[in-house]
Amino acid sequence: MSTPSYALRDSMTMLRRNLKHAQRYPSMTISVVAMPILMLLLFVYVFGGALGNGIGGASAANGHGGYVNYVAPGIILMAATSGAVATAVSVCTDMTEGIINRFRTMAISRGSVLTGHVVGSVIQTMLSLVLVIGVALAVGFRPHATPLGWIAAIGLLALLAFGLTWLAAAMGLVAKTVESASNAPMPLTFLPFLGSAFVPPESMPAGIRWFAEYQPFTPINETLRGLLMGTPIGNSALAAVAWCVGLALAGYLWARAAFRRSVQR
Repeated sequence: MSTPSYALRDSMTMLRRNLKHAQRYPSMTISVVAMPILMLLLFVYVFGGALGNGIGGASAANGHGGYVNYVAPGIILMAATSGAVATAVSVCTDMTEGIINRFRTMAISRGSVLTGHVVGSVIQTMLSLVLVIGVALAVGFRPHATPLGWIAAIGLLALLAFGLTWLAAAMGLVAKTVESASNAPMPLTFLPFLGSAFVPPESMPAGIRWFAEYQPFTPINETLRGLLMGTPIGNSALAAVAWCVGLALAGYLWARAAFRRSVQR
């Protein structure tokens, strides 16, 4: 068997290990999924009427029923970022509880450890997105996406989850404790708040507006909203894909370097 075949076999073994951990200890997964759902309910039923009137257009005409079509893509995006917390905690747990030392004594591909974490987390994130989208549909979200639009939206979310998961894996590798690992990815989860997820950047003060327009999650959110609602996307799609690829590359290089340093100690 060739070296790539061994690496693929070991990666699949680590993937099964991480999926079994998620199945046996679902508390982290549940908490990650619960937050976007609670935010969706809060913004639709508590703030939806006021924010919908402030945005204007169809949102103003239909109150919170119209605002849900604006905010749901942002909540879905937030759900895609939430899996980063679970990844960082899982990786840090492996690094601090001694299992990596046991893996060193075994004839397994070193890269398979991180690959299993990343692929397992992306699978869990995509499954949680199904639940969040289901709740959004139940509270009145009415997308107008074509089948091709849905495929593109799912692909964008998967690419974003992949990039953020590599970043979270790197954060888990450099964290000293599980508690610090759980806190490190939180800015990624709440960064959509300072974008176009809940209100248009045009409604923000000048300094915050500039940040909202140029931070990575705004073009990603505008692309996702356009794909799901059938509205024009413009140049947002290219910027969104570039940000996702850049996050994935930066996270992968950081995680690989941090993992190499950790196993050489």
